Amino acid sequence: MANPAILTVDDDPAVSRSVARDVRRRYGDRYRVVRADSGEAALEALREIKLRGEQVAVLLADYRMPQMNGIQFLEAAMDIFPRARRVLLTAYADTDAAIDAINIVDLDHYLLKPWNPPEEKLYPVVDAMLDAWIAAPDEAINETRVVGHRWSAPSFAVRDFLARNLVPYRWLLADEAEGGRLLSAAGLSVDEVPLVVTPDGTSLVRPSEAELAAHVGLTTTPAEEFYDLVVVGAGPAGLGAAVYGASEGLRTVLLEQRATGGQAGQSSRIENYLGFPDGVSGAQLTDRARRQALRFGAEILTTREVVALQAGGSTRLLRFGDGSMIAAHTVVLATGVSYRMLEAPGLAELTGRGVFYGSAATEAPSCAGQEIYIVGGANSAGQAAVHFSRYAKRVHILIRAGDLRRSMSQYLIAQIQEIDNIEVHPHSQVVAAEGDGHLERLSMCDPRSGEIRTADTSWLFIFIGAEPRTEWLDKAVARDQRGFVLTGPDLLADGQRPPGWSLPRDPYHLESSMPGVFAAGDVRADSVKRVASAVGEGAMAVSLIHRYLEAQ
Repeated sequence: MANPAILTVDDDPAVSRSVARDVRRRYGDRYRVVRADSGEAALEALREIKLRGEQVAVLLADYRMPQMNGIQFLEAAMDIFPRARRVLLTAYADTDAAIDAINIVDLDHYLLKPWNPPEEKLYPVVDAMLDAWIAAPDEAINETRVVGHRWSAPSFAVRDFLARNLVPYRWLLADEAEGGRLLSAAGLSVDEVPLVVTPDGTSLVRPSEAELAAHVGLTTTPAEEFYDLVVVGAGPAGLGAAVYGASEGLRTVLLEQRATGGQAGQSSRIENYLGFPDGVSGAQLTDRARRQALRFGAEILTTREVVALQAGGSTRLLRFGDGSMIAAHTVVLATGVSYRMLEAPGLAELTGRGVFYGSAATEAPSCAGQEIYIVGGANSAGQAAVHFSRYAKRVHILIRAGDLRRSMSQYLIAQIQEIDNIEVHPHSQVVAAEGDGHLERLSMCDPRSGEIRTADTSWLFIFIGAEPRTEWLDKAVARDQRGFVLTGPDLLADGQRPPGWSLPRDPYHLESSMPGVFAAGDVRADSVKRVASAVGEGAMAVSLIHRYLEAQ
């Protein structure tokens, strides 16, 4: 982080150099002296400093400047750095204007020119200003800042992407003071959010995920053109495959379209994972696995959408959405599953504005003291309910079944029963959502009686089943009717190998209908939908890959 700045502005070059020289001589070892020759140039410098998240301690402005005098400059500067101490440089003839400025711009001091000797006339004033500023400085910021609206779906998407990729950021509302200052510094209006300001001061307006990833330190471009192993999907299965592949010497790259961790990464707490008796959050588990893969030498690429898989002899080719390709000896498909969309009037329009798929943990603090609704009866819904119960006034779980026993682990059912502000509503389904700009009201139905009831709420989190993300595979590998990838024995219909199978052996247990392409985790047909089994399949896939490569 750069030293705090002392900014001087004077349109007279000789005076400007003189004041900057005197200030630098006394304070240059602790402060960065910024010199400007006009009010507008000084404001532009302040905007750049603001966007970089740095501090301004003192402003020294000459009164008599064309286009924008010193008082006008200081008034404008207050909107950018309200805590910076303000000193007006003025001649004796302008003393009345300087006195008036005390009321206009809350002037801290006016200094008569010339100020020689500076040891007697300049430095005592600046010392006093610096002492006052140090007592209540602007906060230096070295993290990404996001400015947006509370109920803006694009703003939520940016925050969710950063949170899921473990990028620290600060959330600022556009209609509050600091958010407004950043928008002003970037030359934007409140209607142009979200604005993302990176630690180096780069301003991104409504960025795409790929643009955002490239500016916050995430890797998006492969270092090589050919690998031993390409893993598609960075959930538990993909991370497991990447860790074991890289640790065993395979040139490994892990591709993820959105964020490492998959659905498990969104879980507030996983309590039945081996080795964590006190539980572990999905984000913590994901972070550890990600750092472990990187330590063993795996590459991890974010915001890379794979749109096609094809064979090229013994090489497996993957094509990205931008038309580029990556090649490897072997591939592990670990794309997991996504939550199904809930079909009801109003939900699509309010997604990201009170209606969320998955836990959306970034929203938990905003739910404080409010009624929230969760749709779903599996473990992910139960974990979210326990997490949100720490913030919300009441958490309502809506399930179609009569109770939770068929779909949720017993340890979670027991926890939910012990939490006073969680209420389970059996035989309930959402049939409509309403709101002006964000969710305000839900309509729910009892399918047995057809009875409709409504509830006022701004929060709905949906966890209803899962669909595999395999449309991009088309006919490259065999899939079942629901889209899950068939592997191993499931490919041997009536003892016959799959059509097009070219090897003199049967497919390995996790191998797909394309030799050298394996599936692990939730995307595989009839897999056990648990984090531990997904990690285990990722590791097992690497063991089978070694057998495959040795036979080539």
